[in-house]
Amino acid sequence: MWALRRASTPLRNQGYRVRTSYVFGKLEVPYFWEGNVAGFGTAAALSDRFIYFDRNNLTTWPSSEVYISSHGLSTQAGAENSGEEGNVEDGCSELDETLPSTSPLEDSKTADDNEEELTSGSEIDDDNDVVDDGTELDLPEGETGLVEKISIKRAPSELLNVIWKAPGLTVSSALDKWVSEGKELSRDDISSAMLNLRKCRMYGKALQFSEWLEANGKLDFVEKDYASRLDLIGKLRGLRMAENYIAKIPKSFQGEVVYRTLLANCVIACNVQKAEEVFNKMKDLEFPITAFACNQLLLLYKRTDKRKVADILLLMEKENVKPSRFTYRILIDTKGLSNDITGMEQVVDTMKAEGIELDVSTLSVLAKHYISGGLKDKAKAILKEMEEINSEGSRWPCRILLPLYGELQMEDEVRRLWEICGSNPHIEECMAAIVAWGKLKNIQEAEKIFDRVVKTGEKLSARHYSTMLNVYREDSKMLTKGKEVVKQMAESGSRMDPVTLDAVVKLYVEAGEGEKADSFLVKTVLQYKKKPMFTTYITLMDRYASRGDVPNAEKIFGMMRKYGYVGRLSHFQTLIQAYVNAKAPAYGMRERMKADSVFPNKALAGKLAQVDSLKMREVSDLLD
Repeated sequence: MWALRRASTPLRNQGYRVRTSYVFGKLEVPYFWEGNVAGFGTAAALSDRFIYFDRNNLTTWPSSEVYISSHGLSTQAGAENSGEEGNVEDGCSELDETLPSTSPLEDSKTADDNEEELTSGSEIDDDNDVVDDGTELDLPEGETGLVEKISIKRAPSELLNVIWKAPGLTVSSALDKWVSEGKELSRDDISSAMLNLRKCRMYGKALQFSEWLEANGKLDFVEKDYASRLDLIGKLRGLRMAENYIAKIPKSFQGEVVYRTLLANCVIACNVQKAEEVFNKMKDLEFPITAFACNQLLLLYKRTDKRKVADILLLMEKENVKPSRFTYRILIDTKGLSNDITGMEQVVDTMKAEGIELDVSTLSVLAKHYISGGLKDKAKAILKEMEEINSEGSRWPCRILLPLYGELQMEDEVRRLWEICGSNPHIEECMAAIVAWGKLKNIQEAEKIFDRVVKTGEKLSARHYSTMLNVYREDSKMLTKGKEVVKQMAESGSRMDPVTLDAVVKLYVEAGEGEKADSFLVKTVLQYKKKPMFTTYITLMDRYASRGDVPNAEKIFGMMRKYGYVGRLSHFQTLIQAYVNAKAPAYGMRERMKADSVFPNKALAGKLAQVDSLKMREVSDLLD
């Protein structure tokens, strides 16, 4: 299935390992990505650019020649980032929870799809993958994935109701009382309750439940139970606390599942350095390299540095790791994000040739990119195929199909699907319908559904409110209604989260209220102490850059650095655009970029040339 081609170069004689490209199935995948150049590029695109690995600073898996460095999967010998990445958004902390139904993840009990329970993403709506190796205490869904991939088809258990109804931090006492009444606990009951708490994102209660089980000896913990606890700690208390928790796990249970759970949380946080450290730690512990671990790095580099995707594929080839369905799905999405429809279809062909069927999740990724590429007929054919796969009548694909039909402006199809769900809809079906009607510019229908959800009395999360906010964002005249939704959310007791903050900031900006958006961002961060999404800052930077407002663009740039968004090409692209529009020289910009290990692509080099010419003009004016 895999074949490797290498090209000899003079650098090999200097102690460097060099490669040009290798073949993934029938798909050539060179190391270098040429930005906007379609797909993975070609070997010719490498020209005289060579890759080397510093053997003194890198570690390697046993029997492998592929290295992971603390600064990335590989280092480049004094070259620039090639290609033009344009304004592709850094998906790093995008918790794209506002489009739950477009997530390509769906309920699948195959081992491959279970891996998707643990990570996040943005592009695959990302969508994506996280751990769940098994059946018992299932590990969670991605922060950005579909919250309720499976509806609870039976009435909640008595145990779940006890936990659910326990206020605040009283889960332990509620469970003590319940057990004192002679109730018994089975692992099946525990697993079901834990799974449903996760699906409802009640991570705090899930963590209290886990701690109570161990403290009271109600469950003999195995590795997956400890991994589940670690994941909850990571979600609620951060990576550092999750990492510290490993030391409290008995040595015999500090296995691959625990560390890959930590790795997945690093990917969710888009912490490249920590993810690479964990990956190398797994190597030091001599854990087998798995498709899951590789998929986590593929997700990470898809969002942060697509050039490194090929390194992971090479690592998989060297270690004889068979790609999973999710591996292919990531590659399909990566091709689609590069606007390489032909390459995307080649990956699909390779996937089929390997005997892996395209499930609804993978088809939804294809449809999304066909739509964004303007290939409506192909997108419609894919949606039809998705419905045929679901011919047995399960309703869950409606959550994926509704927004896609809305994007295609197919109102009749949106109405048809909503009629299927409308008599007794799940909350995520309602959210999907709201998104669909928003895309159709039918604000009245979206509002009707949202009001229906509110009237049920069910407690909504900030993510649900942000779905309606994003509908109002489509119309710059809807700012007042958007503010009413935010007020309604506050009155309900829901706390502002990064996704909702992002929606509010964009609502203000698109209504022409950039300064108010800025003020709202600052106040919210101070009050809730949560890290805003990358796109939130970029929205404001774009606004200031378009006006040539250098001081405010620099201010936002500084805020991004404060919260860990450092060393990205897109940051500097936007910042330099502010100088270009202001017709002001950008002194020291190249040095700043070099300090962050950012090298200009062709587009950015052109902008730098523009601001450099302004320096020369200033000197000329002084001489005159």
